[in-house]
Amino acid sequence: MSRRGALIGIAGALLPSAVYGQKPTTTPHVGWLSAGSEPDPFLDAFREGLRALGYVEGQNVVLDVRHARGNLEALQAGAADLARLKVALIVSNLTAVRAARTIKDIPIVFTISGDPVEAGLVKSLSRPGGNLTGSTFLSLEIAGKRVELLKEAMPRLRSLAALSNTDHPGEKAELRATEAAAQKLGINLIYVPFSQSPFGSGPELDGGLDTVRRARPDAMVVFPEGATMANRTGLANFALAQRLPSMFGWSEYATAGGLMSYGASQRSAHARLAGYVDKILKGASPGELPVEQPTKFELVINVKTAKALRLTIPQLLMLRADQVVE
Repeated sequence: MSRRGALIGIAGALLPSAVYGQKPTTTPHVGWLSAGSEPDPFLDAFREGLRALGYVEGQNVVLDVRHARGNLEALQAGAADLARLKVALIVSNLTAVRAARTIKDIPIVFTISGDPVEAGLVKSLSRPGGNLTGSTFLSLEIAGKRVELLKEAMPRLRSLAALSNTDHPGEKAELRATEAAAQKLGINLIYVPFSQSPFGSGPELDGGLDTVRRARPDAMVVFPEGATMANRTGLANFALAQRLPSMFGWSEYATAGGLMSYGASQRSAHARLAGYVDKILKGASPGELPVEQPTKFELVINVKTAKALRLTIPQLLMLRADQVVE
């Protein structure tokens, strides 16, 4: 090799690889797709999870955030935009996974309130098998426990309306668990089904509430999922106006004015999604990462609502509460 050729070779080795058309090592971009709005407590929780694992935004990870603000078209556009950007993976929570699932060439980490197998997201909880994995809030034991807790709060409870979105995967199994618990406690369960998209209130949910109103039950239990979550404040106000003690699935319902909630902590679950992201960024396949099920549950009691209903919550039940809303 000539002296001129050797010098060119040395200079080439010192230049950035992009000069030769090679893609440089870049900071991974993680997409966040939500059907909700900002401020987003679940995004905040996810960020906390990332920080706990050593990720610093702008240094070793970049978050590309898309909020649909309750608009289906905006949600679909957000999913398409993240796909176009070719982010390293997408984190989608609750109803947003319906839009994200159309993307087949990017790993997707999700939270879902229902059964991801029945929803067609994964082949099984232990081996998802595709490009999606994450966590589910569905727990049939908890569905029955909600009835038991409501009975503790209202020893004279005899009739209970169960407001349930049939568009929710796993709804039938959750209904059976609720019916079994009610029957065991001598409670007449009034099943009030409706079918509705989670994007805003609509005639189906309104019709369900009319059914509850006409049935005049002693209390109401609402199955947790996207549509009722989006309408949680309206549901809490309806229950209060009808003087109905209400039981919900997640703390966000109780802080919105519902009497009680019992279920998995959404905030904790979204923080734990960071663990999936960390593994996938390090080379793991989402199809081989088992879907996580909840193991820790929280009881929330809204004493302000109890006072408005003139309902005295037993002291032993109050002492078991993980959170009390004043």
